[in-house]
Amino acid sequence: MNGTGSGLRIEGLVVTLSGAPLVGLDARIAPGEVLTLMGPSGVGKSSLLLAMAGFLQPPLATTGRVMVGDLDLMGERAETRRLGLVFQDALLFPHLSVGGNIAFGMAPGGGRKDRHARVEALLDRAGLPGFSRRDPATLSGGERARVALLRAVAAGPRALLLDEPFSRLDPARRADIRAFTFGLAAERGLPTLLVTHDMADAEAAAGPVTHLDGFRKF
Repeated sequence: MNGTGSGLRIEGLVVTLSGAPLVGLDARIAPGEVLTLMGPSGVGKSSLLLAMAGFLQPPLATTGRVMVGDLDLMGERAETRRLGLVFQDALLFPHLSVGGNIAFGMAPGGGRKDRHARVEALLDRAGLPGFSRRDPATLSGGERARVALLRAVAAGPRALLLDEPFSRLDPARRADIRAFTFGLAAERGLPTLLVTHDMADAEAAAGPVTHLDGFRKF
């Protein structure tokens, strides 16, 4: 199990605009648990994820804490927070192969053969054996979604932040990709925060659901 072991604690996290609070969250997410955030468009769900990951841009700002054990991630640079962020667009690197995309965030060391073996093991787990040399442009939507998730997991994240990751998938594929995503999170012991408008996503996640209204609408 590669998760945090102690889960994720979100304490008084508030996104502000010029000092005015827009949206806030307090939550505890156990290892392998999925907390679903729901709410109207524009309430700030995605902004909360970007704030946690360290990618929120001015004039938006953040107060509060995101804790893993005794470590407050908000005091860390974005690149050292180790939070796996997956968007509704897979955002795969077009100049890299599927295997290159997955290996991109892996910690250095272990040698080329070891990294290749880890990539192949992840692809097998995702039902994509032999895809390592494939061009991302040749993948279906469901295949791209799985590769994006594998890239996030391969980086050894402390938690997963999922922003509408299933919304652009064909309805026939959503159930499979949901099951794969939540199964992998549970298997790795990764606390997971899911933003979605789809109650079916929340039901598949089988975890707590928080409905956000925000302090005021964007």
